[in-house]
Amino acid sequence: MATKMATAGGENGSFKSSKAIGSLTAKWNELTRFLSDVRAEMRKVVAPGKKEVQVTTSVVLITVMLFGVFFFVTDYVFRNAMDALLKKLGGM
Repeated sequence: MATKMATAGGENGSFKSSKAIGSLTAKWNELTRFLSDVRAEMRKVVAPGKKEVQVTTSVVLITVMLFGVFFFVTDYVFRNAMDALLKKLGGM
């Protein structure tokens, strides 16, 4: 009877370990496939040329300046409007 229990436990234990090894193998295959896909995508990457970098940098700087001026003017208008409103209501 003890032999049957040991054999049953041994089969169950080997099933668990083979399942764990199978899971580990699947994860390893998934990782290697991911890294292979990353390598394939990195081969498609093209670094921009000097002229393209200069043009895009200029566009970004001009856009930032325009937004800065826009928000400065908007803030100035709203600040003066709020001051006028508060003076009219007697808050200041």
